[in-house]
Amino acid sequence: MALTRHHTRVLSFFFFFHLSCSTLSVLSHMFSPIDNYLINCGSSESTTAVDFRRFSGDLSGNHHSPLPSSSNGAFPLRNKDNFPDLPSIYRTAMVFNKPTKYVFPIKEQGTHMVRLHFFAFNSTRYDLGQAQFHVLVNGFVVLSNSRRVISSEKPMITEYLIKVLNEEHLVIHFVPTKDSRLAFVNAIEVISAPKDLVPETATYLSSKGIENFNGLSNQALEVVYRVTVGGPKITPFNDSLWRTWIPDNEFLRSSFGSERLYFGGRIKYHAGGASREVGPDNMYNSARLIKSNNDSVPNVNVTWEFPIIGGYKYLVRLHFCDIASIQLGLLYFNVYVNGYLALQDLDLSSITGSLASPFYADFIVDGNGIENLSVAIGPSNSSIPYVYDAILNGVEVMKMNNSHNSLDGEVCAGFVLKNWTSGNESILLTFIAAICILLSIFIVVRRKIIDSRNYVPWSRLPMNASEDNEIKT
Repeated sequence: MALTRHHTRVLSFFFFFHLSCSTLSVLSHMFSPIDNYLINCGSSESTTAVDFRRFSGDLSGNHHSPLPSSSNGAFPLRNKDNFPDLPSIYRTAMVFNKPTKYVFPIKEQGTHMVRLHFFAFNSTRYDLGQAQFHVLVNGFVVLSNSRRVISSEKPMITEYLIKVLNEEHLVIHFVPTKDSRLAFVNAIEVISAPKDLVPETATYLSSKGIENFNGLSNQALEVVYRVTVGGPKITPFNDSLWRTWIPDNEFLRSSFGSERLYFGGRIKYHAGGASREVGPDNMYNSARLIKSNNDSVPNVNVTWEFPIIGGYKYLVRLHFCDIASIQLGLLYFNVYVNGYLALQDLDLSSITGSLASPFYADFIVDGNGIENLSVAIGPSNSSIPYVYDAILNGVEVMKMNNSHNSLDGEVCAGFVLKNWTSGNESILLTFIAAICILLSIFIVVRRKIIDSRNYVPWSRLPMNASEDNEIKT
């Protein structure tokens, strides 16, 4: 039956009503961090981001806006193009031609979210697209290949989770390479994270089997992917930790036999499970599912693949919320990560005790020798016909630091800083040596000129000189 104009208006009303309720729910449960630095770099003015947060200019003199420490090597730059749709934090940048650091006093020990904003806008003075630099955060190298996060077409954001322990400051170094001698940043966020965001342990999957991985919260983490499964993009405005969740379409490799579901009810967060800070309502209220439509359980898996950089371990966080079943005890399925059976006969109702109640699981896998990290869900031997036989709501993939305390390369933070210093020392020594050589040449030449002016030519006396001048007595 075709929809009338009246029906369309009614559906539109309910859609926007639900969207408004979801937004109000997020605002009413917004996380309030102890440490909350939002810096508009290269500006003396404060500005409001698209998610209505206030970013303070680092040149404003506000004590909440730390200035870069090497002021003679840092200077502001303004975007010469005025794009009306471009967020205001990308209209200025702080540019560095030598190692420079921002120092943030920390009130609360523990994990902190560090977000760096980059946009290589046009400038008559510098081509920011040619910048090459390292970024260090409290002794971790978080960025070495800056080209992978620099774009002149759209803003890029990198996000890291760094634990501040027994320290009073979080320090961010920007170190230009010797070739480019150019680094920049448009905006910085340093935010204390909720206590339950990064746990102490996770499940380590390898060819040797399943074991516990301890000390996870002490690792530096880079957020590589944050994906909402089956739903639309989630913007920072609709996330209590101001995160962005992208749709799963580009990562979906095998979807045969699956369907998407959107849930309009209330997500029931419970103690001991996933909190709203771990995952927002708008992520848990959508999913992809496998459903059996007859008396047999389908023999299919739904698979996602995520391109990664080899040589690191990765934390894979999977989000589940049974928004499909009509009663408890009907949903059983298997979960696979990188081909390993991560969860067998997963029964969400036995974990959460209710429907529409979120749960997440953390797994660690090695990224050696592979180009893609895979996640799959599928029916198990306990799955039941005529009901849903698998579900997934969200995926997060985070890179873990290597043995060099680096998230980007095989070089440690100490070497990056020392290499810059030694490089400048060698240049200085070369310059001094050249000056000394030139001075030596100048002194030699000058002496020859002076000696030539004071020189009297010598000639032999005539052979009879003694006779002519002889004194006779």
